[in-house]
Amino acid sequence: METRRLGRTGHMSTIVIFGAAALGRVSQKEADAALEEALEHGVNHIDVAPTYGEAELRLGPWMEKIRPDVFLGCKTTERTKAGAREELHRSLERLRVDSFDLYQLHAVGELAELEAALGPGGAIEAFIEAREKGLVRYLGITGHGLQAPAVQAVALERFDFDTVMFPLNFILYANPNYRRDCRRLLDLAQRKDVGSMVIKAFAKGPWKNEAEKTAIEGCAYATWYEPFDDQAHVRRCLNFVLSQGVTGATNAGDVRLLPMILDAAESYQPISQAEQAELVGAASAFLPLFT
Repeated sequence: METRRLGRTGHMSTIVIFGAAALGRVSQKEADAALEEALEHGVNHIDVAPTYGEAELRLGPWMEKIRPDVFLGCKTTERTKAGAREELHRSLERLRVDSFDLYQLHAVGELAELEAALGPGGAIEAFIEAREKGLVRYLGITGHGLQAPAVQAVALERFDFDTVMFPLNFILYANPNYRRDCRRLLDLAQRKDVGSMVIKAFAKGPWKNEAEKTAIEGCAYATWYEPFDDQAHVRRCLNFVLSQGVTGATNAGDVRLLPMILDAAESYQPISQAEQAELVGAASAFLPLFT
């Protein structure tokens, strides 16, 4: 699998980053099988958060064995120094590790949240303290929703983050405002040598209604959105986001989709501007994930 440099961290991350949200509601046996498969395909970057159900606990036994071999990123939704410090230490304990390679402000969706996290007594103070103590090496920010790229661009101007993580797929990219904000963020990240990671690359759209979501959650996918689940679309989705110059993309939040995503990564080919435009032009057939 191809690797790409994660900005100034210097880490050569695989183009598929193991998104541990997929482990949130599975048994240890199922988690073990997914991790074995990912590692066999060379995946060397794992992303987890305490909000991902039991994911930290499922990863813990593995971290005792593979910690030196993977780049480990974790997150917090806490916005205060005290809250972030407490959650960081809890994650270290649950994951059975001494430190993180990357620790991120998680799900910062609005400027007010960013202001709180970066202000006096904010979470960023705990981040800096943890870095000084050797508990984390690099600092990042993640976000969901239509405002994520714009908020993260402001964040890069306010603080020297090492990485960003935001939603991107060809359907979202068809929104001209979102596309503009994505391009601005990616250009800024490139100038500042900031690593860029993508979530929701394989999102087809929201469930059409609550009844459909409830029915499918019980027998098919654990994702809160409807994912693409055929190899052709999965490959197109990954080819598209990786052609935007990002470091990598996390897998969808269900372990059953992992084999298709790994296969797409190993056959990845950049696509031309004309092919990208054609794909974006087809986005009108799908409902946007965020409105």
